[in-house]
Amino acid sequence: MKKLGILNSEIAGVLAKMGHTDTIVIADCGLPIPDHVHRIDLAIRLGKPTFLEVAEAIRDDMVIEKITLASEIKQYNPDLLREVERLFAPEAKEFVPHEQFKALMQRAKAVIRTGENSPYANVILHAGVIF
Repeated sequence: MKKLGILNSEIAGVLAKMGHTDTIVIADCGLPIPDHVHRIDLAIRLGKPTFLEVAEAIRDDMVIEKITLASEIKQYNPDLLREVERLFAPEAKEFVPHEQFKALMQRAKAVIRTGENSPYANVILHAGVIF
């Protein structure tokens, strides 16, 4: 049994297989996930687990070079945006329109679906390197 880090075997496996610039998405419960992208569904109830709980666990176990967010989060979920910026600082961040966010998601190694039920609570994490 693992002693530290992500205990979920699917998430741990995806993270272990990622290389530089590969991406993984942490999503709210409403984001449409393409059929061909690996779905790791953690949602058990509306709001559980939260986006931030999952994002913090992933951040602690992954080298992150950059994050991508939907630009709509600025208007529709500014409180969450502040928390995301606190959680992922000082990683580089970019904002793209939500439709472009969904297009970028097509190349993700996996999408982790949370129970989060607030608007635009989605992030693409771009893998960095440990050296």
